Amino acid sequence: MTQRIRPGAVAALALMLAAATGCTGPQPGTSAPSGSPAAARGAGGQGAGGPRPFTLLAAGDVLPHSSVIDQAAADAGGAGYDFAPMLAGAAPVVSGADLAFCHMETVYGKEGGPYTGYPNFKSPPEIASALRTTGFDSCSTASNHTLDDGAEGVRRTLDALDGAGIRHAGSARTAAEAARPTILPAGPGKGAARVAHLAYTYGTNDIPLPADRPWTVNVTDERKIIEEARAARRAGADVVVLSAHWGTEWQDEPDAGQLDLAERLTASTDRGRPDIDLIIGTHAHVPQAYEKVNGTWVVYGMGDQIAGDMINHEGARDPRGNQSSMGRFTFAPPVKRGERWKVRKAEFVPQWYDTATGRAVNLNAALDSSEGGAGHLREVRDRIRTVVLGRGAEADGLRMGK
Repeated sequence: MTQRIRPGAVAALALMLAAATGCTGPQPGTSAPSGSPAAARGAGGQGAGGPRPFTLLAAGDVLPHSSVIDQAAADAGGAGYDFAPMLAGAAPVVSGADLAFCHMETVYGKEGGPYTGYPNFKSPPEIASALRTTGFDSCSTASNHTLDDGAEGVRRTLDALDGAGIRHAGSARTAAEAARPTILPAGPGKGAARVAHLAYTYGTNDIPLPADRPWTVNVTDERKIIEEARAARRAGADVVVLSAHWGTEWQDEPDAGQLDLAERLTASTDRGRPDIDLIIGTHAHVPQAYEKVNGTWVVYGMGDQIAGDMINHEGARDPRGNQSSMGRFTFAPPVKRGERWKVRKAEFVPQWYDTATGRAVNLNAALDSSEGGAGHLREVRDRIRTVVLGRGAEADGLRMGK
């Protein structure tokens, strides 16, 4: 994790887009409750009771530095912490998907604090309810900061996500929980696909796994990933999505480790069907490319959805640390039962976190509504697009969305 600049004052507050309210998906094997995002979102379809296409949205790192925590306190007006306003600009896109995944980089502190940013993060648990309000259904919780406050930090984090109605993958409170795949319905009703969410991290900043709880966080192991993917298939998953916390910080290009693991994982099959249907990457703090590998989409890095002003390895403030993309993939059901669900539409949505206002900005939506002074937004948007398409994804059908 890299350092950041800590601004001394909270900037003036202004919502850039209206928030869209959302909830989370139900437990596996149940129908979506009335009023939940899974019930409210349009699932499209092939007729009542038949398998239906669905759209999955994935967003980058939620990384609450001290300045982000200060912003949430200001937005709450002295009554705790409110992270929903800073995510409001992303909410229409997130809640508009049938299923939405986030990456919760940090663990939560005790109720009432103290809360800390870099280097050992302890975030306010109110983040969980804001993620739900934004429309996220599940969050990956495996990162290099998962053990910043030991097993207790993991327990508090997962308890808060459970309380908000958000599913999670990548860390666990018990061995039984660690062994149980996270599977969510992609929308309501009989025709909804079942989507497994897996999450792994390259490491934990040299903090050892608890000796009596080695299952507390998933550390990347190709064999374990494949085993979990196949267990999820046996449990009824139609689509398996892997959140991979990997790569080299501040590097626009995926590194050799990412390329090699992506190649091997997407080549792995069982009974003629790929084990992994989508890989969504986090950790590098900068947007990285999307690429179709062995017929499977890989997002090497989405960047930071929320973070304070970031300092790179050269000791300079680096604006790339507040740029990201959200990946949106529309899956279509197979013609024959038991075959692969395929991505029929792949999109990326450029996003920027404005540290001056403490707001996430959907860049294309902001440019559409801008009446002037949009030069900086367009420059940021175009840089993200260049990086995302840098490995030829446009030729495979990736398009920029809103």
